Amino acid sequence: AIIICAAAILARPSAAFQVPPNCKLQPSTRISNVQPPLLPIHTVPIQATRTKLLPIASDGEATQSPPVDYDALLKYHTAVAVQMSLFALGLTALDSLVAATGMTVPFPVAAAFFYGLSLKSRVLNPLNNARPNAPKSVDGDSSPGFRDRVMPSWTPPGIIFPIMWILIIGPLRAYSSALVVSEVGHFFSIPTMAFLLHLSVGDVWNTINNAEKRYGASVTGVLSVVASLLNAAYQYYTVEPLAGKLLGLTVIWLSVATSLITATWQLNPDPATGERNALYPVKGESDTEFIWFQNAA
Repeated sequence: AIIICAAAILARPSAAFQVPPNCKLQPSTRISNVQPPLLPIHTVPIQATRTKLLPIASDGEATQSPPVDYDALLKYHTAVAVQMSLFALGLTALDSLVAATGMTVPFPVAAAFFYGLSLKSRVLNPLNNARPNAPKSVDGDSSPGFRDRVMPSWTPPGIIFPIMWILIIGPLRAYSSALVVSEVGHFFSIPTMAFLLHLSVGDVWNTINNAEKRYGASVTGVLSVVASLLNAAYQYYTVEPLAGKLLGLTVIWLSVATSLITATWQLNPDPATGERNALYPVKGESDTEFIWFQNAA
């Protein structure tokens, strides 16, 4: 309404409304007496608003991710390939020896063989597969992979770990593997190689978690361990259902380990950025080396 009134005042009057030059206004005529039409006035309350300025990240900052450590990934896969090749050669040689001698491997001997592999498979892996120190873990002291980082309050006591691996996980692996060997009649087979792949993946995961302390990649690694276990249990089940069920029971403990590793990753952010570590090996995060060549040097 104000804009319309202002336009009407400033606009030049047309010829129809111009006063002739010889026309005089009467003295009684006063412009001030002319009352403008009443127009409704709407009062709009103005509220003060506070605008928060957000930092604008450049395109590079918005899309940039930590660089992938491709050298570490290559060494992880190489280590698994080397270990699996040695396993295949060893089992093939063992089958050839058994066939040449004509003897039958007793069930307890086969179980003891796989029990030893379950606990010491890392000797065939060229990476540093350091495990937590059992005596230190029992005493509650720090060792590689245990109490050497911030861990959740519900972390099991150190004595639980050797009990689980030596007295429960190891025997379940050994007995189920011996059942498969007894069923197929030889050591080298797809099911047993699937089980040994599970061990190999677990050894590399120990390198990632314990030796290199890659908290983010460790989460992905432990999920790979669980996946390889499920595959091995399925392969065992196709040969001997009881063997598959026994090996599958170990997924219960691995589920606890997965939760523990995930919670540890959340509690240990990157000191430089304060953010959680990427779920893959990051370049510069740690050095991945083949310890076989280090020892030789």
